[in-house]
Amino acid sequence: MNNKAILVMEDGTKLFGKSIGIDGIVIGEIVFNTAITGYQEIITDPSYYKQIVTLTYPHIGNTGINLEDNESSKIYLKGLIINHLSKIASNYRSTEELGPFLKKNNVVAIEGIDTRYLTRLIRDKKIKKIALISTKKKINFKNIINKINKFHGLKGLNLIKEITTKANYSWIQGSKNYKSVKLHKNSIHILAFDFGIKTNILKIFIDKKCKVTVISAFTSYEEIILLNPDGIFLSNGPGDPTPCLYIINNIKKILKTNIPIFGICFGHQILALANGAKIKKMDVGHHGSNHPVKDLANNKVFITTQNHQFTIDKNNLSKNLRITHISLFDNTIQGIHCIKQSAFSFQGHPEASPGPHDTSILFDYFIKLIKKYRIIKYKRL
Repeated sequence: MNNKAILVMEDGTKLFGKSIGIDGIVIGEIVFNTAITGYQEIITDPSYYKQIVTLTYPHIGNTGINLEDNESSKIYLKGLIINHLSKIASNYRSTEELGPFLKKNNVVAIEGIDTRYLTRLIRDKKIKKIALISTKKKINFKNIINKINKFHGLKGLNLIKEITTKANYSWIQGSKNYKSVKLHKNSIHILAFDFGIKTNILKIFIDKKCKVTVISAFTSYEEIILLNPDGIFLSNGPGDPTPCLYIINNIKKILKTNIPIFGICFGHQILALANGAKIKKMDVGHHGSNHPVKDLANNKVFITTQNHQFTIDKNNLSKNLRITHISLFDNTIQGIHCIKQSAFSFQGHPEASPGPHDTSILFDYFIKLIKKYRIIKYKRL
């Protein structure tokens, strides 16, 4: 059996390794993730849809795969690159090893790559597009490089229409310590837009005794109002938010109702666009669980999980927005709050699983805004 695999970059550079996934050829954008733990959460995060991910931490697979940590029902990334696949999976929750899990989910993956060297190429030489190859057939490298050059990346692509739920549904599962949470008939009702939502986000809302309805990204404004939400959550998701005009226009309408809104990652950028701001693509995005972010209100620094390739343009910020958080890596905008509405957002992932959980307080702030809104709402009834 031929288990060789090759990584080909847009400049023609080749790196050779060993296949740990299925045979195939994939071409896509490459990003690096600097997290030390959480490889299962990373590979099942829908925000990586159509991207090839390299993990800088060298030893991957040592805790196997379990039934609880998936962030979605399948693997969304296009390809995976690691340094070393553990031969043994040792964890009391583990149900299978990483290699079989990758093959079962039809992922082209490679080990044996110096991923820290690769990261320097991505960061310093601005390598953005690569091909990942695992095949027994003879490879025409000239043809592969031509295909890489014809790939235009994810800028300008509306990926949400390919990934959002087709039908609205209720979410009822909390984390393992809260499986029996009983919701009251007057529980806070949150509508969660599915732009590629992670299950851990939904579990947190259930843990906080909220009623959660997950809705399609293309649910109409009229249907949203009929569902009578107390709060609107804008989820994470893949790709460029700028072409998602239907979604942006819907959020503009919701802002006029003053229903509290909380957005993260992709949802953070959608809220900015709905307020007239602009989004730009980063040369090197933020992906990892060790990113310092400063809260401008109190000068506190939080260590956060990040996963984004686009950011709000500081030079095109709406007058209705104030900046609440900035990245201490590059001073990009990490948090915004509407001046006229009870709406705010955060670029990182405050629901981070396995962590860090420094910014999980943002969920509490959202619920605080909702409770204030409900007092006014029920006084009107």
